[in-house]
Amino acid sequence: MKNTLLLLTQHNQQYRELLAHKQLPNLTILADSDNQQQYVQQANIWLAEPHLAAPYLTASTASTASTASTASTASTATNTLTLKWLQSTFAGVDALMSPQLRQDYALTNIRGVFGPLMSEYVFGYLLSHYRHHAQYQQQQTLQLWQPKPFCSLQGLNMLILGTGSIAQHIASTARHFAMSVTGLNRRGHPIDQFDHVDNIDTLNEHLPLADVIISVLPKTPHTTHLLNDTNLPLLRPAAMLFNIGRGNAIESNALLSALRLFPQRRAILDVFEQEPLPPQHPLWHCPNVIITPHIAAPSFPTQVVDIFSQNYLRWHQSESLQYLVDPAQGY
Repeated sequence: MKNTLLLLTQHNQQYRELLAHKQLPNLTILADSDNQQQYVQQANIWLAEPHLAAPYLTASTASTASTASTASTASTATNTLTLKWLQSTFAGVDALMSPQLRQDYALTNIRGVFGPLMSEYVFGYLLSHYRHHAQYQQQQTLQLWQPKPFCSLQGLNMLILGTGSIAQHIASTARHFAMSVTGLNRRGHPIDQFDHVDNIDTLNEHLPLADVIISVLPKTPHTTHLLNDTNLPLLRPAAMLFNIGRGNAIESNALLSALRLFPQRRAILDVFEQEPLPPQHPLWHCPNVIITPHIAAPSFPTQVVDIFSQNYLRWHQSESLQYLVDPAQGY
């Protein structure tokens, strides 16, 4: 069976070169074009960044006056889409989960490659904080030899919201440092990498016990403002909170209040409800916040192409795809 691939990424040429080396059977890669409409209609497989694919998946041919011209053009083509499978280049696919978008295709995402990157991000900041890297850098400029007492990671309690592959890698790294790790998920079923796993509904019981809290939750209606003005005050006075999942998990005004109440608390935030974070947002000026521009674990094209290629061979042989997303769950 002949398959036709549409690339919808910001790095199409790099993907094209990497795919050429894979020599995937019976796969034609469409050329880039200023007018994507004809290609959108032709391709039965898309390799796409979710936000770039979304305008072409409008469930109705109707478009609002505020819709961008690209999206408007795309929406008129959806009735003739031949799309059967969309491989996201990202782990997060919330841009494709709107009820206004078509769901009549197989959707797969990227998994299994972000755990090491997320662990580097988290433990880089953890070790820097607990070992006083910034203070010693300042002392060096003043030629000060002034040792400071420090807290080891050993014995600290880490709470991870979510227990998927990323969370499991972070948990394994934490246990390497002799930390105690609790994970929360929807069912509370045990997972080897964690010392303890509980139901997410018990969040308020675990927050006061945690020295480090990490959210790796996806964006779903159930995760929106899971951390809010009711439970953020429960954080320990010196707790460190990481958000490396999706920005909707934390209510920002409640976080600001919790941080101002105890200046020794820390928040390391890589994701936000609105990205880029607006310049006027008060989080920029909060002294106990570190802001990074959604860079904790980027999707490297080489890794994406490896995963796509393995999945394509399964598709070509009529086998089930890996990393299928459940539209009902959003991940």
